[in-house]
Amino acid sequence: MSQMPRQAALPTCPSCAEPLDAGDRFCGACGYDLSAVPPRPDDHPTLTMNGSTQPAPPEGLGMHTGVGVGMTGTPVPGAGPGLPGATGAALPPPDGPGAPPPPPGAPVPSGASPATPATGVRFDRPPEPDEYALQAPDPRVAAEAAAGAEPAKMCVACRAGRVDDDGYCENCGHAQPRERDHMELESGPLAAVSDRGLRHHRNEDAFGLGCTALPDGSPALVAIVCDGVSSATRPDDASLAASKAASAALLAALPQGTHPQAAMHEAIVAASHAVNALAAEPATAREHAPHQNAPACTLVGAVVTPGLLVVGWVGDSRAYWVPADRSSPAARLTEDDSWAAQMVAAGLMNEAEAYADERAHAITGWLGADAYELEPHTASFKPDRPGVVVVCTDGLWNYAEAAEEMAEVVPPDAAVRPLHSARVLVGHALDGGGHDNVTVAVVPFPAPVQGAGSA
Repeated sequence: MSQMPRQAALPTCPSCAEPLDAGDRFCGACGYDLSAVPPRPDDHPTLTMNGSTQPAPPEGLGMHTGVGVGMTGTPVPGAGPGLPGATGAALPPPDGPGAPPPPPGAPVPSGASPATPATGVRFDRPPEPDEYALQAPDPRVAAEAAAGAEPAKMCVACRAGRVDDDGYCENCGHAQPRERDHMELESGPLAAVSDRGLRHHRNEDAFGLGCTALPDGSPALVAIVCDGVSSATRPDDASLAASKAASAALLAALPQGTHPQAAMHEAIVAASHAVNALAAEPATAREHAPHQNAPACTLVGAVVTPGLLVVGWVGDSRAYWVPADRSSPAARLTEDDSWAAQMVAAGLMNEAEAYADERAHAITGWLGADAYELEPHTASFKPDRPGVVVVCTDGLWNYAEAAEEMAEVVPPDAAVRPLHSARVLVGHALDGGGHDNVTVAVVPFPAPVQGAGSA
């Protein structure tokens, strides 16, 4: 049995609810523009992930899930009842993405935005602040960071620029001296200064200082000076290792009652072992430089007690004795292990001729794995008056070779101002040309009692 289509209810005006005729574009009662899309009610849709949830239709429009009827009675899919299209095509949903904007002047309910498409996302969330309050830093972390921060180094040339991590001034670009280029140390009543000099690109000298006490409580002063052999591999490492090993050995042996001269001998042997250990490299370390010599250096040291002066050496670094009152002549306390010294000892040349020869500074004794048989030299003295012991490398005595010349350079108050005196002696070598590294230690004799340090 066939059935006729059900008559749809007449539409009404959205503004005054008056019945409308099909095809009316304006309400005959209130003049409402029927082509305007009614505003969406102020609802709160929930978030939809795939758009499957449809918003509720505006008031006055029924939800229709079937087919619409056009002007010619032809069913049009999606057309709502009571809103037939002028050409038989159904209008888009009132709140869909294809909905036309409202005409100018049309009322817009609060909370509704006709121009905003319905995306299913809520826009009624409270506004978020542009900035969020930061949590206060932990004062313990800030204190640790401040304690670990090192003060910025200032340029030694312009005294204004900061030194960067590469060792150059950010203000004037001056290269800063490396740590070993100039070293100074004052340890109680003795002091030492070491400088790179004016011709060498690095400082290959090193020194070690220390004060200790003998078993009877009397003081003992220790000074070690080492000069790296430039023709050997890593001479700077050799001098540093030797100075540390020798000074440590002396400071450990003297308090145990070892005689200072025996302790000096053992200290030189310990320094030799330390330098020899530097040559223990992997076989691949010399693949590209197979003819390099092992690390090597010279050594000279002094131990001063209240009544005894002991010196020890290997090589051509020297120790001088200079009386405080200059009432007696100064003296050189060591003999060089060098070509010139051998010529003089053999009677083949006098001292002036030997040291004028270009082979004069060729050493015959040193500390190192490829050295000849180690022969530590030691000597002990008992001076009868106060004075100072000058322990130095050839970078100084090249400019004050004779003991008398050294005495002229040493300040008269060297026993009470050892650091100042060491600076003066280094300055004398630099003023003379500074052709080599310069290192000097100044040790007063007799060793002052505890509490009577340098002035």
